[in-house]
Amino acid sequence: MAETTADSLGVMICGHGSRSGAAVSEFHALARHLRRRWPHYDVESGFLEFARPVIRDGLEALKARGARRIVCLPGMLFAAGHVKNDLPSEINTFAAENPQIAVSFGRELAIDGRLLRAAAARIAAAEAACERQVARQETLLMVVGRGTNDPDANSNVSKVARMLWEGMGFGWTEVSYSGVAYPLVDEGLRHAVRLGYRRIIVFPYFLFTGILVDRIYAHADACAAAHPEIEIVKADYLNDHPLVIDTFADRLVEALDGANLMNCLLCKYREQVLGYESDRGAAQVGHHFHVRGIGTDDDDHHHDHAHGHHHHDHGHGHDHTTPGAHDHRHEHHGHHHHSHDHPHSHAHEHPAPPAKG
Repeated sequence: MAETTADSLGVMICGHGSRSGAAVSEFHALARHLRRRWPHYDVESGFLEFARPVIRDGLEALKARGARRIVCLPGMLFAAGHVKNDLPSEINTFAAENPQIAVSFGRELAIDGRLLRAAAARIAAAEAACERQVARQETLLMVVGRGTNDPDANSNVSKVARMLWEGMGFGWTEVSYSGVAYPLVDEGLRHAVRLGYRRIIVFPYFLFTGILVDRIYAHADACAAAHPEIEIVKADYLNDHPLVIDTFADRLVEALDGANLMNCLLCKYREQVLGYESDRGAAQVGHHFHVRGIGTDDDDHHHDHAHGHHHHDHGHGHDHTTPGAHDHRHEHHGHHHHSHDHPHSHAHEHPAPPAKG
């Protein structure tokens, strides 16, 4: 293969996609920031589901413009099912069909000091906009994650919350999730208001707005109406904070330098993680084919998640069965491979939430 030059390097920014037109617009704005940051590379962006262009469209556009190497960067905070399964499935398929192009996969944004500083800036701005002064020792910070069926990704939200708690000096911190994981936002807020803090700051640890962020803010508003004695403050999500752009830029440098090591220490596909033992060794393939490019709620396709499939709230009780055995060696994770030689027939089961005393 000819040596890769800047002119022949393509960068594919891979977004999740949303039914929210505002979320799609914010993702496109992020992509424009990155194009300005990397004017010497050919940068495309696309979505896994719900919005266009889809990722395959972007990869084909880079190929048509002469890319000899493509680095795919996940526009996602943590490595859960999308980063471990769905994006690699898309990218591996394209790579297999185009052996003349070197295709690699950068790591997720992960827990990064710059993202923590961006989060702290969003939280501090929400405090500054309040009319009354409340000491941080009298404030509870509620960090809200997306929620997945991957305990490693869920636990990262707790680590972010702990570091913000210690770093900013809040009196207490709670964690909740917008879907799938326990506790959900409304349950978390019902617990938080009983702890006696004068102010609760609700901070969605999300990159972009969307249906889920809207829902988080709606729960915060409902809690404020039910508890006028407590000040409920809504902080902005990360969006295109300059430190977020810096973190994305660093992920490309890592991918180009070969220092692209995903943290798989507690990956449920490699280790027998407590409560998810049966997932160890399960084959990792995508399952978003039914909603790829379906369109946002702002489009004319009001299909509501393709025949009523509400992606972030489902219980994953369905089997995605692919005949035959697979050997998914995710070489896009640098020197660390996920190698699963197993038929793909894993039902995504969640343990029940703990019983309440």
